[in-house]
Amino acid sequence: MPHPIRFDDADPVLGRVRALALAFPDAAEKISHGHPAFYTTKVFAYYGGSVKVDGVYRQHEHSVLVLVDPDERAALLAEQRCYVPAYLGASGWVGVDLTGDTDWDEVRELLDASYRRTAGPRRVARLDSRRP
Repeated sequence: MPHPIRFDDADPVLGRVRALALAFPDAAEKISHGHPAFYTTKVFAYYGGSVKVDGVYRQHEHSVLVLVDPDERAALLAEQRCYVPAYLGASGWVGVDLTGDTDWDEVRELLDASYRRTAGPRRVARLDSRRP
């Protein structure tokens, strides 16, 4: 049985995340467990997540899940807008809620960090060659 779709393709927040994520070398999008997932060989970001509280999953529909280094993860989790996502949290992923006052430069930096951890050295070299 396929997972239900848990996003609205017309969501403007998803549109911003999508534009940022797909700007990385060889980045593509697929649906994974009902959520948009951005990947090269491995997934580097998901849009939307959830937290299990008292046996019930609470959705974070407007959030991005990224895989950052442990020190950065600890700093992010000290912030109220961040959470340990169900299922992926045990593997080091962190969720960041996106609101009206989201710092989109920071989101790009988080996506960049996650991409660098998953994309492989050739793609990271291509990314670095684009930078002035």
